[in-house]
Amino acid sequence: MSRLPQDYIAAEHRLGAHNYKPIDVVLTRGEGIWVWDVDGRRYMDCLAAYSAVNQGHCHPRIREAMVEQSAKLTLTSRAFRNDQLALLYEDLARLTGAHKILPMNSGAEAVESAVKAVRKWGYEVKGVPDGEAEIIVCDNNFHGRTLGIVGFSTDPVARSGFGPFAPGFKVVPFGDFEAFAAAVTDNTVAFLVEPIQGEAGILLPPEGYFRKVRELCSARDVTLILDEIQTGLGRTGRFLAEEHEGIEADVTLVGKALSGGFYPVSAVLSNSEVLGVLQQGEHGSTFGGNPLACAVARAALAVLVEEGMIENADEQGARFKAGLAAIRSNAVREVRGRGLMLAVELHPEAGGARAYCEALREEGILAKDTHDHTIRIAPPLVLGAEDVDWAVERFDRVLTRTG
Repeated sequence: MSRLPQDYIAAEHRLGAHNYKPIDVVLTRGEGIWVWDVDGRRYMDCLAAYSAVNQGHCHPRIREAMVEQSAKLTLTSRAFRNDQLALLYEDLARLTGAHKILPMNSGAEAVESAVKAVRKWGYEVKGVPDGEAEIIVCDNNFHGRTLGIVGFSTDPVARSGFGPFAPGFKVVPFGDFEAFAAAVTDNTVAFLVEPIQGEAGILLPPEGYFRKVRELCSARDVTLILDEIQTGLGRTGRFLAEEHEGIEADVTLVGKALSGGFYPVSAVLSNSEVLGVLQQGEHGSTFGGNPLACAVARAALAVLVEEGMIENADEQGARFKAGLAAIRSNAVREVRGRGLMLAVELHPEAGGARAYCEALREEGILAKDTHDHTIRIAPPLVLGAEDVDWAVERFDRVLTRTG
């Protein structure tokens, strides 16, 4: 018995927790930059599962690696060794220069793991008094949804009703170096920050901000933790977004596209000092570093590099941004971004971005609103110039029709 789209939507509404408000399109298939709904209509995916599908939907090489490994060995737990984990370590170390690696599953788990490790480092290596470690974060941050993380969020929707929260975090304005410098004390063990704030609306810091941050962190023995879960793995036209300012973090968090959308995989990439403090039994994960995840991640990294997706993101991102900036619409306040991590911010009087995303859906484009007035645009990194031009035409129609 076939189902209509509204049947799926009604079942979700009846049986599922109402913690999401998705665009009402019911997808059933994906390939590359395209997805199809249950009625057979095709859409360009301009969200890429929040940058988890950088390599495109259902990439055949990643799928092949997953199928092959799933027939051999999927899970051992870390009580035993497997023949894929060391190979993933070697791939990540070669690509990023990491000295120590901790495999986890979700991005939020990677963040929580880094917070634990850097606090322990602060007590055992830096000499911070027990229980007094401080971590600096930025306003409008988004690092995940766990209780520990939402405790230092400034988003009332993420925080309200979930307290009490753990202490030990200071919040400073994103991109304000002087505010960051003033917040650092002898008890500061880390600065946790996104190179570009994604969920906040694709917000970029001023040029040179991270170079100054890096210098101060080195001078004051503060661990710089860059959350590259959205910005990393080619999204901004570089393997890691930190490369745009020529810096290196002490700890880098990756996830999402680390599996190309096939499986939850994340990792904490670190110098030897920070992750070196973790001893047997102090931290772990049943699924973290499992052979299926490692095989998938290795394939996802390989296609990202070998198929030129990072360079393509740089080239097509510039084309996409220029095309959007050329649209003449009274609704548009600003077009910003880097690589294929882009945003169109609307004037408040133009109405909410949700209505524009609904209109884009009718034009065959799936994009997502954030923070009321911003449309974020992050397609898979495999789109071509003709795809960019096709999308810009449809953005033009929607933005000029309603604005």
